[in-house]
Amino acid sequence: MVFVAGCEGSISLPRIELPTSSSSQAESDDLAAINNAAAATAAVTKPKLKVVPTITGMGYASISSQPAKSSNQRRLMAIRAARLEAMRNLTEQVHGLKINSRTTIIDAIVQNDSLRATVEGTILGARTVRINPVGSDTYEVVLELDQALIATIMKAARG
Repeated sequence: MVFVAGCEGSISLPRIELPTSSSSQAESDDLAAINNAAAATAAVTKPKLKVVPTITGMGYASISSQPAKSSNQRRLMAIRAARLEAMRNLTEQVHGLKINSRTTIIDAIVQNDSLRATVEGTILGARTVRINPVGSDTYEVVLELDQALIATIMKAARG
């Protein structure tokens, strides 16, 4: 039987052997009860590890489509746009996405089909993992949510 303490390492306890048939029945019952109690204690005191996921958001933006006069300004604006897109992706994952749809059907033929998605929320604790140029005209920004914040959100959601 192995008990894991709160710090590093482990403590190994010897298993109590049940007596042979020559021992008394009462002694045998006592040792069985001790072993059962030890097993029950181990099950109760075993730490329950809750896995906190890492939430990552990625954003991309084109440099040439940015409305600026100089190439350096366009690069900075592309990084900013990619960062905002990554934030939006994080917000979708944390707060969800609201979708509105409208379809018009006349004579069993779709005349108009529109779909609108909106996301709204606040993101705190996002950390920039990397900002990379992708090809010659695009920037990629990867953001990651702080795991302490995710743990707080999960705890609040569980009640």
